[in-house]
Amino acid sequence: MTDPSTIRIERSYSHSPAALWRALTDPELHARWWAAGDVRAVVGHRFTLDMGKWGQQPCEVLAVEQERLLRYRFAAGSLDTIITWELAPEGAGTRLTLTHEGFNLDSPMGRAALEGMKAGWPGVLGRLDAALGGAAVAAPAAQAS
Repeated sequence: MTDPSTIRIERSYSHSPAALWRALTDPELHARWWAAGDVRAVVGHRFTLDMGKWGQQPCEVLAVEQERLLRYRFAAGSLDTIITWELAPEGAGTRLTLTHEGFNLDSPMGRAALEGMKAGWPGVLGRLDAALGGAAVAAPAAQAS
């Protein structure tokens, strides 16, 4: 059974888990493909992502497993969603699974955010690959699950 308030996207990258981990956790590199902010792989670390026209979004790191998992609360106090990045070695590259969950489908803002992010995440993941200088291989289509 799929959860309509969850976005789950899998992509295969030609890059190592270490390279993808750096893109997820190095603030300078992170700003190149998604948003500027002081992201760090430290449980309890609070940071803000500059989402441009959507403003500054407060975040807090909830779980870290070096080069394997990064989970943080996103837009605390407004959307209050959870973003989880999972990395798994796959051949010479890495399978990345992005799960963005917890959208409140009872609120117009939650529904609009889910639809906007469902449409936007594939482009963000393409920019991630471009920031690392490669080409992502799409796994099955992006899906809300």
